Amino acid sequence: MNVFALTFILMLAVVLLELLALRLWRREAIPWREIIFNLNSGHILMWVFRGVEVASFGWLLEHANLHLVDRLPALWQWVFAFIAWDLSFYCMHRAHHTWRIFWAVHVVHHQGEHFSLSLGIRNSWYSSLTSLLFVAPLAVLGLPLEMFVAASSFHYAVQLYNHNAFVGKSGWLDRVLVTPSNHRVHHATDPIYLNKNFGGTFLIWDKLFGSYQAERDDVPLRYGVRGESPGYNPLWASNPGLLALVRRRFPAWLARARMDVPAGYIASGGVLLFGVVIYYVQNVAEWSAPQQWTLFGYLLAGTLAIGGMSDRQRWGWRGWQALVLTLPVLCAGWLGMRDLCALALFALLLGHGLLGWRLKEAA
Repeated sequence: MNVFALTFILMLAVVLLELLALRLWRREAIPWREIIFNLNSGHILMWVFRGVEVASFGWLLEHANLHLVDRLPALWQWVFAFIAWDLSFYCMHRAHHTWRIFWAVHVVHHQGEHFSLSLGIRNSWYSSLTSLLFVAPLAVLGLPLEMFVAASSFHYAVQLYNHNAFVGKSGWLDRVLVTPSNHRVHHATDPIYLNKNFGGTFLIWDKLFGSYQAERDDVPLRYGVRGESPGYNPLWASNPGLLALVRRRFPAWLARARMDVPAGYIASGGVLLFGVVIYYVQNVAEWSAPQQWTLFGYLLAGTLAIGGMSDRQRWGWRGWQALVLTLPVLCAGWLGMRDLCALALFALLLGHGLLGWRLKEAA
């Protein structure tokens, strides 16, 4: 199994295990529509644009490299990578909260109202495109590509951990690192917490540039963004301008044909779709272009269909049924995918589609 597929499996596992623990130990009701949106918000376009970011970094290394970093001993190259990337992230994150054009991308992450690991996955499709502007100087300075990828992956893993719902205070670590306590402050909506704690891993940048705020026991933590939410469809969340245009031009289209689909059905569909993502990431290098693009289109369409169901749009349910009932036949027949993992996924998708028809009849 390749490292990317393994990463996705671990990501899904820790998210679901945390939710199970929240349900069993804290007796919390799980907002499944939001959780599934978090899981499905970025794939698969976000990862495509992450590839664009990495490829662009490599292009800059080849054509604009000043060779200041790659001439250092390997140890100091690694030290530079982990510190400089974190500073770049701080600058990017602060810009996301300062300039409207960047906030339009970043706001998706802050619209989540349930602070848990899945919130760490919730992002706009275009997040990596905005990152490129701030990591480009690292390429110009000569940071090797493999060190850039390793350092950024490490810091993103730390940031995922910082969204967990169980860790309260972390003792002395709260004074030097961006811990869950410090990051809860960043997501909170109370005025004393707004636009604070932009760091990714190291707290020094917030303390150095005056944006640090400790979590206070006397100020409650509430999450989300004031104002109207775009709902649970990643298309609208990542393209608020498009949503505003549709609402203005076709107000009746969004309001018609409502259909309530049980949250459990949406949750199981979202997890299955994430399973197809893992299968895609594991096998895409072995497929022909038609196979790659067919599955890519399916994942994108499936994400939008589940978002439509979460928003109680009848077209979302219809689109999901069309996808889950036709994809197994298409992939097993025309594309020739007959390995055990594919057949298991196809069987589960077919069963999910048939269950969806039973739910419709019951309603």
